[in-house]
Amino acid sequence: MGSPAFIARPDPDGGYTGVHLQYDSSPPNMVPLLLAAYRFRFGRDLEALSRFLVDDVAAWEEIGTDLLDGSPPGLLQRLTGGEQWPSREMTGVVNLDGTPAERDVITQHSSEGHHWGYVLHPAGIEVISRQMNARGPVISWDTDPRTHFSEAMALWMPGTPPPMSLPRDLPKLTPTPPAAPAQTATRPPRR
Repeated sequence: MGSPAFIARPDPDGGYTGVHLQYDSSPPNMVPLLLAAYRFRFGRDLEALSRFLVDDVAAWEEIGTDLLDGSPPGLLQRLTGGEQWPSREMTGVVNLDGTPAERDVITQHSSEGHHWGYVLHPAGIEVISRQMNARGPVISWDTDPRTHFSEAMALWMPGTPPPMSLPRDLPKLTPTPPAAPAQTATRPPRR
């Protein structure tokens, strides 16, 4: 579903700088992916996550399940229903004269036309309902990715708690243990 958004990192002046995201960008889709990516694929390394999502691309067509690499299998099943798809950068974007388009940096002053914004702060993800507000509430990085997030734009108001609810029946989320190193077979000594 096309609901344009942006993913950004905060600027020292209190603003943000980011890139465009074209599809599947509502909070119920994006926030769980971002929370799980931060925790599992990027090992709580916000700088690595920000480089991957903001710095190393011109624009995103879609964010995929590759962000969930390293997540527990139960979480993958819950978030995607078992489906998998890759993240895709936008390609083939050209100017009106046919020349390749340059990276279009999104800021708080140029984010009109985007429905949602996701600013990756050290404390968590600021979710901006861009058609309603210039800023939004922050969801802590410690929030369980299985949490349900509302897509009602009017509920994402700055200074209010994020509109979210965690199902009560969920067991504690634990990371997948690393695989044991492979054992090498040894031959018995020759006599």
